[in-house]
Amino acid sequence: MNRQGNPDVLAQARRRDSLDKRQRALTALAALERDGTKVTHAAIARIARVSTWLTYTDGIREHIQAARHRQASTQPPAPTQGTPTTTPAGLRAELHLARQEIKNLRQERDRLRDALRHQLGQQLDTLHAPDLTTRLEELTRNNHQLADQLQHATEENAALRHRTASLEEDLTAARTSLRRMIRNENLNE
Repeated sequence: MNRQGNPDVLAQARRRDSLDKRQRALTALAALERDGTKVTHAAIARIARVSTWLTYTDGIREHIQAARHRQASTQPPAPTQGTPTTTPAGLRAELHLARQEIKNLRQERDRLRDALRHQLGQQLDTLHAPDLTTRLEELTRNNHQLADQLQHATEENAALRHRTASLEEDLTAARTSLRRMIRNENLNE
C-alpha cells in the first residue's frame, strides 16, 4: 500500500508534529521565564516557531497563565502613567516579527494546501483506477475494430478503383469500335 495515501500514517505524522510544536512552545515558555523576559503568547509563538493560535489551546494556555502570574508576583510595580512603556524601535521590531510570522504562516498554508491537493489527487486516482482500466480496454477494442474497418475499406476502395479503371478502358474500347462501325457504314452507303 502507498504510504503517502495511508490515513493512519498521515494521522500519526500530524500527531507527532502537534506534540513537537507543543513541546517547543513549553520550552520557549521556560526559556522566557528563566531569562526574566515578559511572557506573552506572541513571544512564545515567535521563539517556538509556532502559530499564536497554538499558544491559546488547552495544555499550553494554562502554563502561560501560570508563568505570567508568577512573573506578576515577582516583578516591580508597573511604570507610572506618562512614562512610555514601548519605544518606536520596539514597535518596529514587533511589527517586523509579526510580518515575518504572517509570511511563514502563509507559506505553511500554501505548503499544506498543495500537500492536501496531492493527497486527494492520489486518492481519486486510486478510487477510479478500475473504471479507467475498463474504459481503456473498451477504447482499445474500439480502436482495433476501427483499424480493421479502415483496412477493409482501404482494400475495397483499391478493388473498386481497379474495377473502375477496367470499365473505363472497356468503355473507351467500345466507343472506338462504335465509331469505326459508324464510319464503315457511312462509307458503304
